[in-house]
Amino acid sequence: MIARVWSARAIPENLEAYKTHLAKNVFPELRSINGFVRAELLTRLVHGDVEITVATVWKELEAIEAFAHPDREAAVVAPEAAALLSDYDRRVRHYEIAMTVEGT
Repeated sequence: MIARVWSARAIPENLEAYKTHLAKNVFPELRSINGFVRAELLTRLVHGDVEITVATVWKELEAIEAFAHPDREAAVVAPEAAALLSDYDRRVRHYEIAMTVEGT
């Protein structure tokens, strides 16, 4: 499996609107792609801004290409999402998931 990781920054006042954008637009699109496994939104406060990391998990690179076609390394950021962000990665990182452990 492959993890696709992307980061951004936003002012705290824009976080809820960004979460709403993900829930209403991005996550439904991801669910429609064969090979998508899950998505996680991670946030933390850093020097007055919110650091945002979105990690998605996919069965294979071909599934990612269905989402990020034609360049799977390119960040997919809709204009309405970009308007909520102070800065964001234009390129994403992909990692092979080498090991997973789950709690009880």
